[in-house]
Amino acid sequence: MNPRFLVPFELARLPVLDTEVLIIGSGSAALRAAIEAARLKRRVLLVTKKQRTDCNSFYAQGGIAAAIADHDTPEAHILDTLKVGCGLSDPAMVEIVVREGADRVRELLEWGAPFDRDGRRLSFGLEGGHSTARVLHRGDETGAMLERELLRHVRSPIVEECFALDLVTHAGACWGAVVAHPRKGLLWIRARRTILATGGLGQIYRETTNPPVATGDGVAMAWRAGAELMDMEFMQFHPTTLYLAGASRALISEAIRGAGARLRDRKGRAFMKDYHAMAELAPRDVVSRSILRHMLQTHDTQVYLDTRHIKGLSKEFPGFVRLCRRFDLDPSRDLIPVRPAAHYMVGGVRADEWGRTSVANLFACGEVAAAGFHGANRLASNSLLECLVFGRRAGSVAAQEAHAAAPRFALRSPRRRLFGTELDLEDIRNSLRNVMWFKVGIERDEEGLRYAIDSIGLWSRYVLDRVFDDPMGWELQNMLALGGLMARAALKRHESRGVHFRRDFPRTDDRHWRSHLVLRGNGVKLNHYRLETSEWPTPTAGR
Repeated sequence: MNPRFLVPFELARLPVLDTEVLIIGSGSAALRAAIEAARLKRRVLLVTKKQRTDCNSFYAQGGIAAAIADHDTPEAHILDTLKVGCGLSDPAMVEIVVREGADRVRELLEWGAPFDRDGRRLSFGLEGGHSTARVLHRGDETGAMLERELLRHVRSPIVEECFALDLVTHAGACWGAVVAHPRKGLLWIRARRTILATGGLGQIYRETTNPPVATGDGVAMAWRAGAELMDMEFMQFHPTTLYLAGASRALISEAIRGAGARLRDRKGRAFMKDYHAMAELAPRDVVSRSILRHMLQTHDTQVYLDTRHIKGLSKEFPGFVRLCRRFDLDPSRDLIPVRPAAHYMVGGVRADEWGRTSVANLFACGEVAAAGFHGANRLASNSLLECLVFGRRAGSVAAQEAHAAAPRFALRSPRRRLFGTELDLEDIRNSLRNVMWFKVGIERDEEGLRYAIDSIGLWSRYVLDRVFDDPMGWELQNMLALGGLMARAALKRHESRGVHFRRDFPRTDDRHWRSHLVLRGNGVKLNHYRLETSEWPTPTAGR
């Protein structure tokens, strides 16, 4: 049984900071929500556990997919998204994101966002799963550019180094959060509406492209507060991350494969055509599994990305070239060692088309949320688009609804006797990340998933009930809770679909499993959420 709160407190004794809209996070979804809520004249406060640019959005090397080119149509983008979603994308959500996303990108262009151009014309890149070139970039640093552009328009205060511990709920509604404030200690930020935009949880895996902050805190706190989670079995693995001893698993943008980079084995053979007709531009789950299988078949521990034939690397992909040079590699001469790594969490806090969750007053947007847009797999460069669309939507509705102040109520977190100072938290964390990588990773089976569930359950018994006083302990508790949920959801889905591949159930089963798994309650009950449509729809004409 997971404790409801991470730390003991009595709400009446905590200092209070009042705001109308509280936004937890500082990535692109959080910032776009803040811009919109402030436009509607609401008092907005953002809190983020590290610096404001410590987020997945900032490190996104890929671009933003948008159907705004003359050669493209929203219908084509919709169909590509539905195909990659493997039958689980909600068509209504896809329509919303693709059509409104085009408006959000045009808005960025009006603001002066410096996307790459060929002369005066915008440059559109081709990435995996797309039927045409529709991805806008700023070199391979699009996420950093987007963060800076959004920050330039945010007028609300941002509190950095502020760890959000738990949501405050009363009578089924959320009234802000208890945070560990950098100067004031434990603090209740009392809010009329709260928006979770805390990003992903890639750090739960040994190999990941995500920055250190991506430990799933928002999903975990929503779960403890009673919110429904959905699609927790769907973690997307990026096929190409730099794989060198001593190097962080830095992402190598899919745009480089779109520009012509090839995957080769130790003998120099380009092997992707053996696995998929689209070769390097197949959907990410296909490329990741193909790399894994090829390494097993050839008994190699490494594959390589070949960029030697690509002209203008330094201009088009400056971050990639700088990364390689830090490790004495020249991508114009050398093969670059790569492997897949955990990249994007498709599942999360279940949210509707306005970001509302199953807990009143609580919204979720961006990677922390699961709105049914991505389905069972994410189409390349759709995530920043989703953040802009649902960030704006959540900010708008939260602001419109933030008219009633919080009622008076008492809340006390039960005190727990155990303290965690004697535990080797780093060792437990590494053990968790290893078991997730090997047993709940790119390929799964029942034996491995049960081993993961048992292992995580054992560690949880002596970690979750302890009280910690620093982020390392709180993050570990969040990661253990989520690891167990992810393994349970993966065990429940008896098929392979999108990024979820079961060696013991290798086929996709639309008859029984074309549905979402929704997790409800602290007892971890998995419930099917059937899709209303039985077939992929024909996209409607432009509006």
